[in-house]
Amino acid sequence: MIELLHEWLIAPFDYGFMRRAAVAGLALSLAAPPMGVFLMLRGMSLIGDAMAHAILPGVALGFLLAGFSLPAMSLGGVLSGLLVAMLAGSVSQMTGHREDSAMASFFLISLAAGVMLVSLGGSSVDLTHVLFGSILAVNTTALLLIAAISSVIVITLALIFRALVVECLDPLFLRGQGMQGGLVHGIFLGLVVLNLTAGFQTLGTLMAVGLMMLPATTARFWSKRLEGLIGIAVLLALVASTGGLLLSYHLSIPSGPAIILLAGVGYTLSALFGRHHSLLAKFRRHATPLGSPEPH
Repeated sequence: MIELLHEWLIAPFDYGFMRRAAVAGLALSLAAPPMGVFLMLRGMSLIGDAMAHAILPGVALGFLLAGFSLPAMSLGGVLSGLLVAMLAGSVSQMTGHREDSAMASFFLISLAAGVMLVSLGGSSVDLTHVLFGSILAVNTTALLLIAAISSVIVITLALIFRALVVECLDPLFLRGQGMQGGLVHGIFLGLVVLNLTAGFQTLGTLMAVGLMMLPATTARFWSKRLEGLIGIAVLLALVASTGGLLLSYHLSIPSGPAIILLAGVGYTLSALFGRHHSLLAKFRRHATPLGSPEPH
């Protein structure tokens, strides 16, 4: 039994590429879920998906100019994502349209432009790599860049945490304290872009948002407190990234989809059996007689 567990859980990490992939997954799992929690609390869950596609033209342009150079592709992704965020905000302010509708429009344009650029300058293999990533192909340069970006996100999020919470709950109070809600919002969107840029190398531009949003939405079935949401989301992301890697290794399946699908399994089970808002929780609430204390 012990040998079987060692073969399945420990032995795969004897290989360098698996260790690098595991560390990259750890870095992303610490940085991405807290961003997803705040996106969810702000009612911006789908904005994360839009921003994931917004980085694609910049990534594609970096690929055309420098090949599979992660620094060039990451820089292009950051610039592209920030540009789309600013354009969406400007259109929303000038026209009065909701920011999410403007973001959705730009996301469609960005997705089409990015796919076109990669298709013009590369092969179908190149397009697949950019869209879906490959965490098992993470080299030392990519690992250092992912770790650096994740560290910047975690530190910045810690510095603006209190202001971000207040801005989510009561933006008027934040303004009364002399702080600009727009500045906090802008910094937060910048962190989202950085996070997605770090994740595209491992999960691709189409699924980088998965490690951000799925653990966050799953955590809502288990906790109602902010610290609980963040802690559970990070734990779920760690389990999904490590477990997905092991499934990918043993079953010879793509690593990125394995990670996201494992996170999806966690979401489905939580929706069925979670402590709050799940089907089981609703059944218990309806089954509890009036006046009886609810089970804890």
